[in-house]
Amino acid sequence: MDPRRVFAPGAGRPAPRNDRKTMQLCSQVQRTVEQVILGDLDDDVLRNLCVLAVEPAPDESRLLVTVGPFASNVEIDPLQVMQHLGAASAHIRTEVAAAITRRKTPTLVYQVARPGPPPVAPAGASPP
Repeated sequence: MDPRRVFAPGAGRPAPRNDRKTMQLCSQVQRTVEQVILGDLDDDVLRNLCVLAVEPAPDESRLLVTVGPFASNVEIDPLQVMQHLGAASAHIRTEVAAAITRRKTPTLVYQVARPGPPPVAPAGASPP
């Protein structure tokens, strides 16, 4: 074995993967976070949200949780949502840790997706 490879930066750590197990973890975390937001927390700001996606960021040790309003006509303040998520993050992470079977619970990072108008097709164009 070449020692330059064995002791190279990043050696021994697997490359980021988006395999079946990682996607299964993301799905499990998404369901758990949704249940906590809708049922466990007594927070009206977070209760108006749904979890749109959970993705590895950059790998399964850190997950990006994208939340948004239930309906497109509901106005949300992203700053207020982030503050409330920050206050509830310890409880959410504890519930995620209980729901998944992993030695280490992934770090959850949040982002808020704002509702936007549906895309409008140019005049004369046929819909896809």
